[in-house]
Amino acid sequence: MVVVSLLDRLATRRNEAGTEATSPSTPEDPVFATKALRKFLASLLSHEAPSLLDLGPVVGANVTFFGEQLGCKIFVEDLFAALDRHVQGGKLEELPEFLTKRLSQPDGTFDGILCWDLFDYLDRASAQALATELMRLLAPDGALLGFFGNTQSHEVRYTKYIIVDEVNLRYRRYPAARGRQVTLLNRDIIRLFPSLRVSDSFLLQNNTREILFRKLA
Repeated sequence: MVVVSLLDRLATRRNEAGTEATSPSTPEDPVFATKALRKFLASLLSHEAPSLLDLGPVVGANVTFFGEQLGCKIFVEDLFAALDRHVQGGKLEELPEFLTKRLSQPDGTFDGILCWDLFDYLDRASAQALATELMRLLAPDGALLGFFGNTQSHEVRYTKYIIVDEVNLRYRRYPAARGRQVTLLNRDIIRLFPSLRVSDSFLLQNNTREILFRKLA
C-alpha cells in the first residue's frame, strides 16, 4: 500500500512524469463528465483531516487534486494490479481470501473510499469479500464511490481515471489480464453493501453508473 500525505505532494509532482510513464497521455484519452465526484468531495470536506482509500493505481494528478482540495492523507491500494497477479498466476480461487486479509486496517479507518470500476472485474465471491471489508473500513458518516458498467464489454483493459476537475474525468485505458465480468444490476450492487445506504446514483451518457454510498453516523 502506498501512503501519500499532504507533505508528499511536492515530491509527487516531481515524480509524476515517471509515475505515468507506463500509460502516457494521448490525444485519444477521452474526458467524460462525472456527477458523483463533487458530492463525494463534499462528504469528505465535512471531516477534519479526512483519510481516503483509493483502490486504483497511483495517479499523480489525483494525489495532487485531493491534497489541494482536502488536505487529506491518501492510502493507495492498487487492487487492479493484485487482480492481474492472481489471474496470471492461475490463483483466482484465492482472491477472496487475499482481499479479506490485504485490507487489515482497523474498523472505521477511512472517511472516503474510491472503488472506481473495480467491482466490474471481480467474480461474485471476490466482490462480496471486498465489499464486506470496505464496509468495515468505512468510518461512520463516510462515503464510498463506485463506478459500474451498464453494458457488457469484451475489451480486456482497465481504465485509469484521472481527475481533471470536480466535474470531469479523463479515461486512460491500459492493458488488463481479464475483462469485465457479469454486468451488475442495481439491486445486486446494493446487496453487496447492506450496511450502507445509497446517497446518489447517476447513469451517465457513456453508460457508466456512478453510485455514492454513505455509512450512517
